[in-house]
Amino acid sequence: MKSKAYTLTLDQVEGELSSLGNSIDTAGLVLNLIYRSRHKSFEQFTQLSKKASEHFQNNFGYELPKVIRRQDSTDGTVKLLLGLEDGESVESVLLPFYKKYTLCVSSQVGCAMNCKFCFTATQGFKRNLKAHEIIGQVMKAKEILKEMGEKRDIANVVFMGQGEPLHNFDALKEAIHILTEPKGLGLGKRSITVSTSGYLPGLERFEELGGVNLALSLHSTRDDVRSKLIPINNRYPLDSVLEQINRLKRHERQTVEYEYLLINDLNDSKDDAKDLARVLMERTHMINIIPFNPFPGSIFERPKPERVEEFKQWLVEEGARVMVRKTKGDDILAACGQLKS
Repeated sequence: MKSKAYTLTLDQVEGELSSLGNSIDTAGLVLNLIYRSRHKSFEQFTQLSKKASEHFQNNFGYELPKVIRRQDSTDGTVKLLLGLEDGESVESVLLPFYKKYTLCVSSQVGCAMNCKFCFTATQGFKRNLKAHEIIGQVMKAKEILKEMGEKRDIANVVFMGQGEPLHNFDALKEAIHILTEPKGLGLGKRSITVSTSGYLPGLERFEELGGVNLALSLHSTRDDVRSKLIPINNRYPLDSVLEQINRLKRHERQTVEYEYLLINDLNDSKDDAKDLARVLMERTHMINIIPFNPFPGSIFERPKPERVEEFKQWLVEEGARVMVRKTKGDDILAACGQLKS
């Protein structure tokens, strides 16, 4: 059985080359061929021996997830339903911006957190994704952009798709290592954001991810409301989660993004805004207001645009740093909280 090429690191390629009697000086170029040129020119790479070229071609599998369905939004967002080798599937979303794309990737098939505002929760938890399946989403998205004739590339990767990333920590860590390898995919760690619902065991290991950005699904400062939205709040209360975030080492000027899903008549009052500002004012923060995105069977409602703006202004008046996330892809159920296999 072939090994998965899209888990290879620089150290591993050096080991493969050394065992074949090749100089390890070519390891970076081999990695570049695998992740950027998709192994199309091993045989043309004259610095690599024929034996080594055949080794990388014959002993590693370069298959990517298959596109089961592609949906294009009127705003340019592209949602991909990707089929995995065992018949399961996940969704990834390409989000267009001025000179780049951001890719929202999934970390699990389904999710075990059972958050009530999220469409993914309605399918339950199937399994964790492996590192090569996470990387495969990035590679396939890059392939789709080429097919589209798109000159813009993926500049940011956000782990905000299906699943709780920190619940699949080891595969997440391996995938981030591959994403940030300079001779491979070459993303900067500040270009990667990991969103969590507050899974404390993963937060306690967060520094192992090496300086990527953190986003917390906050949604309410009241434990009763937050537990209604995010059931694991009963096990890992917000105070404990925030205390752990305080312990994390961050780069200078690196803020934590606090995602606040604004839901009509649930967490959108002036008192909610004041409490949110009070809790975060002593922390380096950016509050990201996300107007609720409806999905089939949801019991919640999206607030009116006037209330969203009003809530933002209440926070500004309290001195908080805040922005409203622009909704993208909601016409194809590709917006925040709308993904499902």
